[in-house]
Amino acid sequence: MTVALLHSSIHSLPLLARGKVRDNYAVGSDRILMIATDRLSAFDVVMGEPIPGKGALLTEVALFWFDKLGHIVPHHLTGEDPQQVVTEAERDQVRGRAMLVKRLKPLPVEAVVRGYLAGSGWKEYQQSGEVCGVKLPAGLKNASRLPEPIFTPATKAEIGQHDENISFERMSQIIGGELAERVRAVSIELYRSAADYALSRGIIIADTKFEFGLDEHGTLTLMDEVLTPDSSRFWPVEGYAEGTNPPSFDKQFVRDWLEQATVDGRPWNKQPPAPALPAEVIEKTAAKYREARDRLLGA
Repeated sequence: MTVALLHSSIHSLPLLARGKVRDNYAVGSDRILMIATDRLSAFDVVMGEPIPGKGALLTEVALFWFDKLGHIVPHHLTGEDPQQVVTEAERDQVRGRAMLVKRLKPLPVEAVVRGYLAGSGWKEYQQSGEVCGVKLPAGLKNASRLPEPIFTPATKAEIGQHDENISFERMSQIIGGELAERVRAVSIELYRSAADYALSRGIIIADTKFEFGLDEHGTLTLMDEVLTPDSSRFWPVEGYAEGTNPPSFDKQFVRDWLEQATVDGRPWNKQPPAPALPAEVIEKTAAKYREARDRLLGA
């Protein structure tokens, strides 16, 4: 039986921040202990119920990709065992769900790569024929594969706020043109490599987001999580059809339930607190995450 972790409580290290999913603790001045809890957010609201096993699964998938894609760009892992930096009594909160990483200067943008038209990209395309300033061919449908993967950055939002799609030009103004070019090139190479591998395992990566930071030497470094069901849109190959909303291996199941949920007899307004998730929704969501992991890594 998996014991779910909604909030970590590591008292031996200073807490830096609690994100939607991860709790970050300072390890000295140069490292961070990142603990992936079993929290789930949807519509930028954190649910009150955990998804048992989710944090360990996200960590397992992220570690797999950091290793597989390490030849493309350096990553933030130190290679040290996270359990060594906490007390023995705290190790159960860390085991299998934590990463010990280098402290970086994070870039204030998210690097989003889309290989297919979906979600906010599909909505924007219907209105303008573009996604984040990238002109696309006419006649594309929902879930259409794009002729080439496109880079569509976003600004990072505070918790509870929505990330905002921006143009590449705006990103260049924020972080500088040369660095923006490098982030775009690396992101597209990461996406292409991962998408090819995932396709061989029966998964389409429709889109994903990467986060980068700079180390003390100014080296571009991949950080946070990478190519997990939380940061990506994964579709099973056998369920894919252009012109539809393909089934997905992410929290879409929860989103669909929340769209129908009511609070005090009225549709939920997507503001905290979220409606309580029924046991069936929790279990089906956990099963979706497990299936994605099993396909990518082998059961």
